[in-house]
Amino acid sequence: MEWEVVIGLEIHAQLRTKSKIFSGASTAYGAEPNTQACAVDLGLPGVLPVLNREVVRMATKFGLAIGAEVAQKSVFARKNYFYPDLPKGYQISQFELPIVKAGTLTISLEDGSSKEIGVTRAHLEEDAGKSLHEDFHGMTGIDLNRAGTPLLEIVSEPDMRSAKEAVAYMRKIHALVQYLDICDGNMQEGSFRCDANVSVRPKGQQEYGTRTEIKNINSFRFVERAINFEVQRQIDLIEDGGEVVQETRLYDPDRNETRSMRSKEEANDYRYFPDPDLLPVMIEPEFIDAVRKEMPELPDAKKARFQSEHGLSDYDAENLTATRDTADYFEAVLAELAGEAKLIANWMNGELAARLNRDGIDIQDAPVGAVAFAGLLLRIKDNTISGKIAKEVFDAMWVGEGSADAIIDSRGLKQITDTGAIEAIIDEVIANNPSQVEQYRGGKAQLLGYFVGQVMKASKGKANPAQVNQILRDKLSG
Repeated sequence: MEWEVVIGLEIHAQLRTKSKIFSGASTAYGAEPNTQACAVDLGLPGVLPVLNREVVRMATKFGLAIGAEVAQKSVFARKNYFYPDLPKGYQISQFELPIVKAGTLTISLEDGSSKEIGVTRAHLEEDAGKSLHEDFHGMTGIDLNRAGTPLLEIVSEPDMRSAKEAVAYMRKIHALVQYLDICDGNMQEGSFRCDANVSVRPKGQQEYGTRTEIKNINSFRFVERAINFEVQRQIDLIEDGGEVVQETRLYDPDRNETRSMRSKEEANDYRYFPDPDLLPVMIEPEFIDAVRKEMPELPDAKKARFQSEHGLSDYDAENLTATRDTADYFEAVLAELAGEAKLIANWMNGELAARLNRDGIDIQDAPVGAVAFAGLLLRIKDNTISGKIAKEVFDAMWVGEGSADAIIDSRGLKQITDTGAIEAIIDEVIANNPSQVEQYRGGKAQLLGYFVGQVMKASKGKANPAQVNQILRDKLSG
């Protein structure tokens, strides 16, 4: 039997506010446990929550970015459940009337096509605290620093049909919230994480299968692996005569498996009701218009501009706008090296990307900044060094040896462009390889590459490749 996969994601983006959603406590990461939890966060008797206006502005920005309606009236509700890191015994969230209604997002697929994914809603809520299971000798410690941290929960339609589509959608949301400057996107710190709802059904069937929810996945790689494992688990279970149970599961990256956590709750299990301590949020059209005026250029618009203004391919523009920091880096290099967009794109998507991946760092932390990077590419453009030598220079820059010019001078790497010097090297190579010359002149044209290699070797990679090719062709033909 052929199976179809159905996936929906619930993404939690921590909003970049200085204080919490209902209190003035700090949201800074890394403080000692329970030093950033005030009376409101702790749920002490007699305290009242006060809504942070900034979270409303940030949620409005997101709604406008996905073409959704921003609700002029939204309501906070109490989501009741009992867990040690939830001090009030309920979480303040939004249920029936969220701040952002339905919107859409277009993702790019590996085959070059695109697909539209529906966003059901996005709502505001507070985060819970954190349970700590290490170093407590069989007990659990509770850190409430995160309690009350503002979250925007972004709920997709079940429109994704593979783990790769889910990752593409998650990456697009990740880029978008960073472009909007409403979330730092730091997955290691838990600022951006998702729950994946996964089910399978026989191909052609309209009715959805029973879904499971995989909780709190905090990396793109783990999202793909967790979904693929869960899909295969469900298929194997059904084909062996079993039934998928609706439940919440955890992903264990060390074992690459999901395992049952608890039975899946329904909305009525949480006994939602409007929070009596918080008035409905009323947003005036003037507020939405003011937010619209401060919207930045979004990824899709920036990608289109890079293609139209700089003649970049879809592939190059897609990669260069994948994150706001990457796009900013590209434009900073371009400001130093006008008209060389393709050269910059090739190096950013090639050598620079390879080193960032190898070292596991983001572009904003690259040891070679945009201005220094432009200095290297300028020396390729003016023929001071060849592309091959440039890679050696870049390696030296990456480990802190200095600017491109300083490295070129100290290592004596300037390209040989003097025609007479190149001709002398070529004459020597031709004289040393008479049989290959005879074969080339006898019609074996592919031997040109051999001669180029010999010349480059003799010149220690410094001879200008274009000149080498032209002079070799002339001499060998003669």
